Amino acid sequence: MGSCGTFSVCVKKRDIIAASLPVQDHWLPMSNLDLLLPPLDVGVFFCYKRSLQIDESVNVVKRSLAQALAIYYPFAGEVVQNILGEPELLCNNRGVDFILAHADIELKNIDLYNPDESVERKLVPVKKQGVVTVQVTALNCGGLVIGCSFDHRIADAYSINMFLTAWAEVTQLKPISRLPSFRRSMLNPRRPPITNTSYDNLFVPISSVPPPTSHLPATNHLLSRIYYIEAKDIDDLQLNSTYNGNPKRSKIVSFIAFLWKMIAECDDGFDTCKMGVVVDGRERLEKVNVDLSNANSFSMQNYFGNVLSIPYGEAKSSELKKISLSLVADMVHDFVCPSLTEEHFRGLIDWVELHRPEPAVAKIYTKMNENEGEAVVVSSGQRFPIESVDFGWGKPDFGSYHFPWGGQTGYVMPMPSAKKNGDWIVYMHLLQKHLDLVETIGRNVFKPLTSSYLNF
Repeated sequence: MGSCGTFSVCVKKRDIIAASLPVQDHWLPMSNLDLLLPPLDVGVFFCYKRSLQIDESVNVVKRSLAQALAIYYPFAGEVVQNILGEPELLCNNRGVDFILAHADIELKNIDLYNPDESVERKLVPVKKQGVVTVQVTALNCGGLVIGCSFDHRIADAYSINMFLTAWAEVTQLKPISRLPSFRRSMLNPRRPPITNTSYDNLFVPISSVPPPTSHLPATNHLLSRIYYIEAKDIDDLQLNSTYNGNPKRSKIVSFIAFLWKMIAECDDGFDTCKMGVVVDGRERLEKVNVDLSNANSFSMQNYFGNVLSIPYGEAKSSELKKISLSLVADMVHDFVCPSLTEEHFRGLIDWVELHRPEPAVAKIYTKMNENEGEAVVVSSGQRFPIESVDFGWGKPDFGSYHFPWGGQTGYVMPMPSAKKNGDWIVYMHLLQKHLDLVETIGRNVFKPLTSSYLNF
């Protein structure tokens, strides 16, 4: 029987899961880096071929979720506006919306290659209230899917991964490997703020963004697909991205270069195309924040929230077509490198401070005029905890982020495969014209995800 995107999902029960320990109501301010995120949700889901009896599985998940929320209590709160109109987190233990559902399908028949049909609003729930919504979906085969939607203003992928790992550790009665730190003073602006005009090229106040073009044709809608890349093809990309004895480019830089060069092949009338890269600032800020007397609590590696910047490069499509993959990799390296410093993130924090309370957004997510070329952002999901999210019946047989964010900038997230063989799973949210290139020019690298590959 082939894969199927059309199946019914029936909600059996709705609950609210609060933290197992009482939480004193208090306000947790957003950091300046949190304020760069618009109100959007990011999804994640994990597929298990086999589990316990469904009632037992649900009880295990709900009980451990309540315990994990006692540690990661911001996820049990809600976002409200302060007197300046900025978002702020009210930690009041309102709880997490929890949905129990049944899907009339077997895991092997779910068309994971096309998550718009099989995952969106079916296996990953729509978050309507609070900060997190969790859905456990039982399948006809005895397997299940655990899907979650998180408010991105509260947590980046790093923080979400911390929580998911801790949730599974609580289930297995293990000590929490990474206790979260909510110490917002780590990201306080300097007094006085110190910044420069370079940030105006990367971020822009919302008031400066022109309104979106109305009545976009259907071809301009972004679609989600999931592919896999075999380890040998990743190695080949890395090999081809290095030349003349230069230092070997990383696998992720090599991947980004290949994607950028491929998208430049789109004959869409634009002279340029842009490529953005999500950079995590924790390692850049670590050296000035470690408290040697209590490193577990105050290390930036434990910081919960958003610590992101999104540098980008713009190049003529004709140039990207002509030059070698190694030269494109050099271009990626060159526009990312300035963001890999403590000063970059300190300056970004200060830049936001100088623009508050007006919200701002990464410039790569905007189109300042109709003649701008298309843009794609790559966020590395190499820390995706596919090996960790074990609730007592085994590790996931598949997992992925799910982020159909609703804008016009493409989004790509490569992650490790559950097969543990060096392969990557790649979630893509791209324009149809770019997906066409992925499946023609890139067909030897990007393979559509199938149940046979996953051994379902």
